[in-house]
Amino acid sequence: MKRPLTTLLGALLICGGLFAAAYFVSRQVCAGCCQNAKDDLAWLRQEFHLSDGEMARVRTLHEGYLPKCAEMCEEIAAKKRELQTALTGSTNVTAEATRMISELAALRAQCQTQMLEHFAEVSRAMPAEQGKRYLAEMQRLTLGTHEQIEQSMSDSADHAHGEH
Repeated sequence: MKRPLTTLLGALLICGGLFAAAYFVSRQVCAGCCQNAKDDLAWLRQEFHLSDGEMARVRTLHEGYLPKCAEMCEEIAAKKRELQTALTGSTNVTAEATRMISELAALRAQCQTQMLEHFAEVSRAMPAEQGKRYLAEMQRLTLGTHEQIEQSMSDSADHAHGEH
């Protein structure tokens, strides 16, 4: 009777120890994840090995650009809604809709230009080699997948490109 009780108590102690270890490890992992989730520029520091000073300059530029970006995204979303209203119920593309399409294209071009200017400014706040690599990647993303970025940043959940 003594041996099974000792085995049971030993197993309970081992299980308790494993539970406690798992609990503390999971808290550490979650704390790290939550901390990085709040910092949308953490990837930049890690990918480009930026110092605290470089990161502070980049963060200042980023925070200064966010209001301009949000305003541009709202203008684009508003123009898309306006265009959608003009197209709704019509079987023809009217002159008004054509004008709105041109205005939407101009807004998108303005947005891309502002983004590229911002990325160039950020690249100049980084060491030369990292800045070149950053700018090349941002140009590729901006020019290659701008529609996806715009859709993800826009408040409107309108139809996604390619869905019919």
